[in-house]
Amino acid sequence: MKEIIGGPGTVSGLLLRIGQCCFAAASLSIMASAIGFSSYTSFCYLIASMGLQFLWSFGLACLDIYALRGKKDLQNPVLVSLFVVGDWVTAMLSLAAACSSAGVVILYARDLNFCKIHPDLPCSRYEISILLAFITWLQVSISSHVMLWILASV
Repeated sequence: MKEIIGGPGTVSGLLLRIGQCCFAAASLSIMASAIGFSSYTSFCYLIASMGLQFLWSFGLACLDIYALRGKKDLQNPVLVSLFVVGDWVTAMLSLAAACSSAGVVILYARDLNFCKIHPDLPCSRYEISILLAFITWLQVSISSHVMLWILASV
């Protein structure tokens, strides 16, 4: 079977999943460490989405390690269809969470100047967390497109 860059059971796929884990964990931890995040529903949604993304990517990274160590082929139709559905669901959740959180930050920081009026709010932490969430989504979208192409070829 032809090996596609970023596919399951490949080194590039493992690196992609590790990147997703790291950026999702960083986004989650920065947002959770920011004071007052729980007052905003979109920030709580971002934490829930990044938590789910971390768990999904970590599980698939472990599966990639298992496949690489045991020289297993993960490109059968049942597994790939599961990967496609999981990647697309987590990609949509991550994009929705990042966009809604970005909308709140833009409203408060740029439009209302709320961050300048209330300097006790950690707006820069919110922005960094959202940036990391968008980077996570970019990596998830790459892997979801790769999985879709693999599913079409299996």
